Amino acid sequence: MMAPKLNSSGSNEDYETTDVSENMIREQMPEILDILLIDRTTSTPKHRKNIIWANDSYIQYGVRPYAAKAQILPGLLTGTMSQIIKPRALKSQELKKKRTKSKAEVFTPTWVVKKQNDAVDQNFTNDDLETYTQRTWLEITCGEAPYMATRYDMETGSSVAIAERVGFVDRKLRRISAEVDDAAEWQRLVELAYQSSYGFEWSGDSLLLARENLLYTYRDYFVAKWHKEPSRGLFKQVAEIISYNIFQMDGLKYIIPLSETKEKVIHEEISLFDEDDDAEAVTWVTKPGKRVKVMNWSKNKMEFFDKELA
Repeated sequence: MMAPKLNSSGSNEDYETTDVSENMIREQMPEILDILLIDRTTSTPKHRKNIIWANDSYIQYGVRPYAAKAQILPGLLTGTMSQIIKPRALKSQELKKKRTKSKAEVFTPTWVVKKQNDAVDQNFTNDDLETYTQRTWLEITCGEAPYMATRYDMETGSSVAIAERVGFVDRKLRRISAEVDDAAEWQRLVELAYQSSYGFEWSGDSLLLARENLLYTYRDYFVAKWHKEPSRGLFKQVAEIISYNIFQMDGLKYIIPLSETKEKVIHEEISLFDEDDDAEAVTWVTKPGKRVKVMNWSKNKMEFFDKELA
């Protein structure tokens, strides 16, 4: 079964739509939406957990389900709630200002992304295709991941043509498409490109948008190269990689956002002067947060992100 277009109009322009529809994914590919919401650090083989909201932008829709520490569940952003998560360019001015003030969330113009990625890319001009594809890139505090994939302009929300995209995943996929005409080899290299491309973000809604952008970037290049839709199986394989590589993290502490807690400890102190008036001393103990893990694809195992930083 082929992966569906972004909406139901049937036009070939559907895949250039800025805002990916969670409703469409849930209706036609529910397992893909589940994958895009999973948190690989906190999940176990027997118990899956999702990324959390990590902000209070949607608290008006429900104090408990939309609380900062609550997991993002499919039902909270589909159906009648299908329009609540939008790219920054499509958010209200009030919400943009609130997010900028509370989370220092700002957009990076595409021309700045291009200039910075160009400067890094110049170091790899002599790479052969395999070496270039395996270059490890990381976008810190990635937001909607414009440094990885520029499906749309962060300022205007307008779609960006494939030939004009400047993200580092875009660059890898464009080169692969230009040099490889065997479908199996193309897919192998594309998956390798995704495995070597990472990004992290605090806010759960932005993280979901980043994952969606990376997934539909794959679809864009597949359609452009092969003039057909990728199979659901291929779509799922790339979604799995993305769910490991685009992860939720507090970039200052390398932990799951809001997982650090403080506990009050009360100590009784015996007074030397008044036996009936013993005092209580209170101290606060910080309980470390959940350290984030990422996939080491060369070893096919999860490792702590800060492993090499300790």
